[in-house]
Amino acid sequence: MKRQRALWVMAALVLLAGCGKTENTEGASVPEPPAVVTESSEPALSQEPAKEEAVGASLADEGAETAVAAPEESPALAENDLAALGLKDLCADSFLLGVGINGSTPENQCLNIPEYMELSKEHFNSCTLTNLMKSAYILDQAGSKKNLAAGDPEPALTFDAIDPTLSWCAENGMKMRGHTLVWHTQAPGWFFREGYEESGSYVDRETMLLRMESYIRQLLTHVQEEYPGVIYCWDVVNEAVDIDSADPETDFKCRTRNGEDPNPWYDTIGPDYVEMAFTYARKYADPEVLLFYNDFNTFQAPKTTAIINLCKGLQEKGLIDGIGMQGYWGMTYPSLDEIERAIRRFSGLGLQIHITELSVSVDEETDAEFAKQGEKYADIFRLLYKLDTDQGGPADITCITLFGLVDHYREGDTTNARIFDKNYEPKPAYIAIREVMEAKYR
Repeated sequence: MKRQRALWVMAALVLLAGCGKTENTEGASVPEPPAVVTESSEPALSQEPAKEEAVGASLADEGAETAVAAPEESPALAENDLAALGLKDLCADSFLLGVGINGSTPENQCLNIPEYMELSKEHFNSCTLTNLMKSAYILDQAGSKKNLAAGDPEPALTFDAIDPTLSWCAENGMKMRGHTLVWHTQAPGWFFREGYEESGSYVDRETMLLRMESYIRQLLTHVQEEYPGVIYCWDVVNEAVDIDSADPETDFKCRTRNGEDPNPWYDTIGPDYVEMAFTYARKYADPEVLLFYNDFNTFQAPKTTAIINLCKGLQEKGLIDGIGMQGYWGMTYPSLDEIERAIRRFSGLGLQIHITELSVSVDEETDAEFAKQGEKYADIFRLLYKLDTDQGGPADITCITLFGLVDHYREGDTTNARIFDKNYEPKPAYIAIREVMEAKYR
């Protein structure tokens, strides 16, 4: 995949250099440790304290007579030619560049802001719905009860929250990361209970496995039939590793609780709910769709080890393609050495690596703080380039997703981790990332 993208973008860059084209190419503060950062969750559905939604190899085909230059040998381009390229084009020889489509309801999501979507299309070739593809928005309680009354035990799903963005992606050539199939948070409690009732008892393991499989089958079938090729990977299971509440019988430290609340997947199915979710996802996903495990604080050594144990077991059964590392990283932590150590350890499995939710916030919105934010983003991108296999590193990094694009994109949004300000003007973070990407073309 990288080689094909690289061949395309390098040809385009050489053409731009020769022809002199200038038009565009289309396509909350973070707490200091030991506070734990977890998945974005705007609505009150979250059971954990919510964050703001942040929310070397040869490039020539074997046997080809004419070799294409590797990224470090990229041809120098005129400044006008570089300025004409979106961020996604500048990094296309290394990885996809993703953006979060923020929003906690279909009405307030960024899809409804034309300027946001045009800017996303200019600079990104992958996107993630930061909330609206979670099960709380897709499961239909009334429809599920109706099914049950008619003798059908399977849950009912509705796709109103995701169809508009999937349609936009299909119309604009944008790929999407599916996020997420199985998560203990933003999963409605009634889904796990008798009669699909809020106050019912937990169903037994067999019933919950049936519901899990049906949910995964219906959702994957819908997106693959109605929007073929749009979703290229899924975060199948999210945040199943938890050192503090770990089941001691599991080598991957399976989460048993979510703060003071239970993990309903664990309580109804057991620790193998993770493997079963991947089993069903592999069963129903199109062959080219990639399956990921996604988690936060992956840089913490005990959690790194537990995730490796989990993913190694899934890999041995042919159930996983990659690891998603959420990037809720502060201005001073984790250190670049900690990030690098985790990535190098994950790379030993030979799985793809995605940075899925990159978000670096500032405590104060001052020019000085935003300048430091830009430096941190630049340091992160330099590190990821260094570690990527395309630069001779050990890690097959195939996507980096910024979990949002514009600070304060709507009233009530307090996030300042993004690379454009509320007026859609580039922040130092955008400039810093761009300079890192452009460096190899000079």
